[in-house]
Amino acid sequence: MSGPTTRISTLDDLPALHRLIERAYRGETAKVGWTNEADLLDGQRTDVEELTEILTDPARIVLLAEDARVLVACLQLVDEGGGTTYLGMLSVEPERQAGGLGRFMIAAAEVEAVARFGADTMRMTVIRQRPELIAWYERRGYALTGETEPFPLSDERFGLPRRQDLEFVVLAKRL
Repeated sequence: MSGPTTRISTLDDLPALHRLIERAYRGETAKVGWTNEADLLDGQRTDVEELTEILTDPARIVLLAEDARVLVACLQLVDEGGGTTYLGMLSVEPERQAGGLGRFMIAAAEVEAVARFGADTMRMTVIRQRPELIAWYERRGYALTGETEPFPLSDERFGLPRRQDLEFVVLAKRL
């Protein structure tokens, strides 16, 4: 068995990509995995329109992981310029979480960011109320910067908050 392989997503991947992201972040299926937002947010995590915008923007890519030709993980990379790439929307099939796919995807993303965007820094945001996920990223070499960003509480495209104090913390890593 050779394990997962990565490739860049295309518009043909939209239905499977959307299903994976929603399963990983929202609802009862997300609760199968150790990392989800189902207790913080209801509603959708993303929609086909947003994913289409991402896939047609030359400054953004979605990196996929497939195992036996089945989509098992993905993440978004955004070239922010100045050597910084943003990593977001890391999604692992809930039944496959805690099996190393997240670590695999982070490592692949770092290589891709350097090769594609000339990155020397990777940046991400994580909801402050997810300390276990923040700690997981810290174990991968990411550090809290002290910066915060507001959560889009009133934008249903990103979910329906179950609480009003949601906020992003910023983490970064030199590549």
